Amino acid sequence: QVQLVESGGGSVQAGGSLILSCKGSGRTPGPYSMGWFRQVVGGQREGVAAIHTDGRQMYADSAKGRFTISRDNAGDILSLHMGNLQPEDTATYYCAKTGYILWVPLSASHYTNWGQGTQVTVSS
Repeated sequence: QVQLVESGGGSVQAGGSLILSCKGSGRTPGPYSMGWFRQVVGGQREGVAAIHTDGRQMYADSAKGRFTISRDNAGDILSLHMGNLQPEDTATYYCAKTGYILWVPLSASHYTNWGQGTQVTVSS
């Protein structure tokens, strides 16, 4: 059974940086994608960045140039380096994993395993 545990959330001022990490356990027959999503209260869960086992990456327009997604060589730890954070980045951030897939989706509907979420708060 796949389990995902996020860490690294917190509070920062606008312009600051944070690194989110996601530790995964359990085996997923590859290829697959892993991604970061965020959600505000009352809002929909939106894709921020995703990475495939072959290294391809996808970013939401809001993340391009500011956020970087990466995985360690073993594929057990997924990271999201977030820079130049703005108040609109405030949300609960979730790590997620697909099953067998050949592309890099940013739609939550393609992801089958989810972490519990970590809060990111950016003050102006």
